[in-house]
Amino acid sequence: MPSVLVVEDDPSIRQSLIEVLAEHGYAVRSVGDGFGALREVTQMPVDAVVLDLGLPDLDGGDALRMIRGISSVPVLVATARDDETEIIKLLNAGADDYLVKPFSGGQLIARLSAVLRRTSHLPPAHGAHAAQGQGPSPTAEPLRAATVGELAVDPGARTATLAGRELHLTRREFDLLAFLAHHTGQVVSKRRLLTEVWREPYVDDQTVDVHLSSLRRKLGERAAAPRYLLTVRGVGIKLVAPR
Repeated sequence: MPSVLVVEDDPSIRQSLIEVLAEHGYAVRSVGDGFGALREVTQMPVDAVVLDLGLPDLDGGDALRMIRGISSVPVLVATARDDETEIIKLLNAGADDYLVKPFSGGQLIARLSAVLRRTSHLPPAHGAHAAQGQGPSPTAEPLRAATVGELAVDPGARTATLAGRELHLTRREFDLLAFLAHHTGQVVSKRRLLTEVWREPYVDDQTVDVHLSSLRRKLGERAAAPRYLLTVRGVGIKLVAPR
């Protein structure tokens, strides 16, 4: 039985989250503040953390960075902040995914199941889609190293360099870049990225958009002036060598 730590200061919301998670087979512990979360993660490890940002003692972003400093446990951030810049900061600070309040219990379970599958804490059949026989299939072939212009991506070593300078990417940013590099010059739909990279085809496309925005920034480009990541409107995204 996978274990989840819920960090939420509102008692009614915390109880609702506990009930939803328990109904789906999770062992749940909960705390109402950031320092309590740090204590729980340190003393009794869990498989995942659902972290609210509006905590009474610590800013949720600071709590996230502190958790990441002592543990690699997957963290799903629950936030009322839907600003893209803020979400990018959270992902760069170590969040594995995010939920914007208000959200449904179904969305919580789907995102949590996806995070746990990606981080190998659960077998692929676990979660809401298993009962429907709709578990995602892994990429058919291993990703190969690729050089595109001055960009070099090595999935085996999990390194990416641009003009000889190593890029500091989050885990998901690297997975996204490696997949696109493996399919250099091919237009890849967001649905396929969610299926093959996120292993979760039922999550909304904004998840991909947020990671692409952060990746573009680290590649030194903007959506309005792309160099490596070209958007084909209504179709998808492709990685190409700059002209």
